[in-house]
Amino acid sequence: MNGSGFSFAHTRAAVSDAEWQQRVDLAAAFRLAGYYRMTDQIYTHLTAKVPGTQAHFLINPYGVLFDEVTASCLVKVDIDGEVVFDPTGIGINPAGFLIHSCIHRARPDLHAVLHTHTAAGIAVAAQRRGLLNLSQHAMRFHRRIGYHDYEGVALDFSEQDRLVRDLGPHNVMILRNHGLLAAGDTIREAFERLYYLERACEAQVRAQSGGAELIECSDEIAEKVAQALDRPGRSARDNDWPALRRLLDRIDPSYAT
Repeated sequence: MNGSGFSFAHTRAAVSDAEWQQRVDLAAAFRLAGYYRMTDQIYTHLTAKVPGTQAHFLINPYGVLFDEVTASCLVKVDIDGEVVFDPTGIGINPAGFLIHSCIHRARPDLHAVLHTHTAAGIAVAAQRRGLLNLSQHAMRFHRRIGYHDYEGVALDFSEQDRLVRDLGPHNVMILRNHGLLAAGDTIREAFERLYYLERACEAQVRAQSGGAELIECSDEIAEKVAQALDRPGRSARDNDWPALRRLLDRIDPSYAT
């Protein structure tokens, strides 16, 4: 991109330091999703709570590609998707916030919600058994993933109750025939989950396409993996996000403007 993002100088002066940092991290997540080919043009969304508020959230403008997103262009909305502050004037996709808003409302512990429509994610979402114990990446989600049956394009607000029910206590969910969803207390945590869920789906589809008999690991082994990767105090929680930010800085630092 070489600095061609949607940047608005007045945004920085209009928001708190905490909100600005959240904007930078969310813009980084958009750019990383673009870098790792987890985009669907302008039609999927990543959201994050504005720190220090109970009902304000950041979301991408409806018409900006992931590799164009900057900290200053993100739109601030309330829990119902009503625009509070839109530097671009573009607005948002109300249907895009339907899925996010119900999760933010029901799970205040999840400050970031990321949703994608990738080929591998949709492929696994279309499989009756869902994610299989075929890879270490998959096993980190063993018994830690929800499934939501497809009900059509997300335009019916009555679906929100079922989305929340199907996510349950989990932090990731496969939306059958639709895509992937990952959430977390921080943007970094949500992105880690999305990245490895996507990689697990890619590995599963590639393994299945080879035509050879597959080796599925036992539930016991899968649980052992999940506990090892889900333990508190893992150094990755401090090391991976700065490394990913450095990657973006080398490619195009305009995300942070």
